Amino acid sequence: MKLSARNQLKGKIVDIKEGPVSTEVTVELGDYKIVSTITSGSARQMQLAIGDEAYVVIKASSVMIAKE
Repeated sequence: MKLSARNQLKGKIVDIKEGPVSTEVTVELGDYKIVSTITSGSARQMQLAIGDEAYVVIKASSVMIAKE
């Protein structure tokens, strides 16, 4: 599979919280964790499971950083 998004980060699924409509998937990337919400239908179709290797793909028109 090839994607145009350049921010593709490989990690391991460490948590899955399935709901009736959406599922929250947590992927661990070394010392960091990224959480994504996807449709529950997609999560089932992909057969996601804790311990699976997965890619976090980030495609955004803007990324903001703030500091107080």
